[in-house]
Amino acid sequence: MKKSAIIGLITIAICVGFLVSLNADTSNYSTFTEAAKDSREFHVMGHWEKEKGTYYDALKDANHFAFYMRDEKGEVKKVIYSGTKPQDFERSEKLVLIGKMNKDVFHASKILMKCPSKYNNDLVEIQQDGQVKQYK
Repeated sequence: MKKSAIIGLITIAICVGFLVSLNADTSNYSTFTEAAKDSREFHVMGHWEKEKGTYYDALKDANHFAFYMRDEKGEVKKVIYSGTKPQDFERSEKLVLIGKMNKDVFHASKILMKCPSKYNNDLVEIQQDGQVKQYK
C-alpha cells in the first residue's frame, strides 16, 4: 500500500473520531426524571406553572429566583435560579432550563425563554368538527 493511501486513511479515521466526539457532547431535551438520575447538566423544556407563582425579592436577595415548571412529561418541580428574574418572564410561552437536579429541586444555571411573537397576534384553532375558532 502506498504511503499516501495510508496517510489518507489515518486522516479520515481522525476526522470520524473527531465528529463522533462532538456528537457525544450534544444534549437533547430531557425531563426532570432523567435529570434526577445523573449529576451532569441537562436541558429541560417545559412551561411555567402560573398557579404556583414565583418567588423573587430583590431587596432580600437579588440573585435568588424560584418558580415551578411542568416538563414535557407533565412532572412539576421547583426550580431555583441563582440570578435575577428574567425580564418578561411572565410573558414566556415555553422555557428551557439548563442545570442539575439536587434532591427534588432543579437548580438552573441558565433560563432560555420562548416569548410570543409580535407577528402571531391572531391565533387560529381548527376544532374537531371542522369549525375555525380565532383568538385575538
